[in-house]
Amino acid sequence: MKYIVVLGDGMADEELEELGGKTPLAYADTPALDRLSKQSEIGMVYTIPEGMKPGSDTANLSVLGYDPKIYYSGRSPLEALSIGVPMKDTDIALRCNLVTISEEDVPFEKQTIIDHSSGEISTRECGILLEAVRKELADETYQFYTGTSYRHCLIWNNGKVLELTAPHDVLGQAIGLYLPSDEKLLCMMKRSYEILKDHPLNQERKRKGLNPANCCWFWGAGTKPHLCSFEEKCGIKGVMVSAVDLLKGIAVGAGMETVHVKGANGGLDTNYEGKWHAAFHALETGCDFAYIHVEAPDEMGHQGSVEKKVKSIEYLDGRIIGPLTDAMDAVHMDYRLLVMPDHPTPVRVRTHTRDGVPYLLYDSTAHREEKWDYNEKEARQSGNLIRKGYTIIDKLLNRNE
Repeated sequence: MKYIVVLGDGMADEELEELGGKTPLAYADTPALDRLSKQSEIGMVYTIPEGMKPGSDTANLSVLGYDPKIYYSGRSPLEALSIGVPMKDTDIALRCNLVTISEEDVPFEKQTIIDHSSGEISTRECGILLEAVRKELADETYQFYTGTSYRHCLIWNNGKVLELTAPHDVLGQAIGLYLPSDEKLLCMMKRSYEILKDHPLNQERKRKGLNPANCCWFWGAGTKPHLCSFEEKCGIKGVMVSAVDLLKGIAVGAGMETVHVKGANGGLDTNYEGKWHAAFHALETGCDFAYIHVEAPDEMGHQGSVEKKVKSIEYLDGRIIGPLTDAMDAVHMDYRLLVMPDHPTPVRVRTHTRDGVPYLLYDSTAHREEKWDYNEKEARQSGNLIRKGYTIIDKLLNRNE
């Protein structure tokens, strides 16, 4: 038996008037999920423990069976693992987003945050911009590391864990109330704006009508993580297929394999086909478990785009779930498939919420006849509810049935 998770990051949403009172998941054209739902268990699961902030870090740890209350030490340290940052126990890792702020003729604190992803800027472009920041701001205490797209890392030697605000939580707002209390971090943010706003690369982006990556934004601080082995915990060998450093870092910490998929970028135009091919190959060649993470629904939720969020779900269905299940069936490989979001990212609020999310669990060897479709409303109506998200891995692995 093989085990597969297809994780549509931020896929869950609210019922929207412009979609006829449906959520993007219910509205999207998803023939593969429609077919599977008639032979599956569906229900709701809560992935965010009480008292913790809703985010892909805590939520994906839950889906993989790690209780965030025990294993979570901060978001950025997990990403640091992915890009090979040699963290010491005394280091603090912080996420360093290259964001777009408004460039108005007002004090820095009164600028508005426009885009947390700088128009989903490429890793190549961000590497050039981050190098300009690194040359002026890096020293023995603060070191910058290039990640993927707009997502990068700052290591603070002998630093401290601070409460910092995620930029996607304050889109469209003046930044003054959400800046770091630490004077040095605040000074670096201000100086990064001065370095980047007139950088030739950003000037060229503006000429092309693209958002400039004109400021470093620090958040997600934490200490070096210590995860137990996924293989020892679950008794199976796993592979992670994701474009984002957070998921790759969780995999590194858990001793899972990671796969680089050319063209996978965390955006709407990611290489969907390459992702399912990579997972299928891993399952054919010795892995028992594949985790396919797709960032696009979350990014489209942050952008507030109903149309693009629907499209991201349709791509997930038609370009990953459909062909992957067809391929598994064609080679007669028995499998159990879990499809779910990690958390909601409603387009109305453009950030994460802590509500429950719908799951679909399919077993290729079981014979079920159901009438439901896979969406938030019918998942709630099913009566199936998992309160502790980190136990859903046991349901997938058939440990509690």
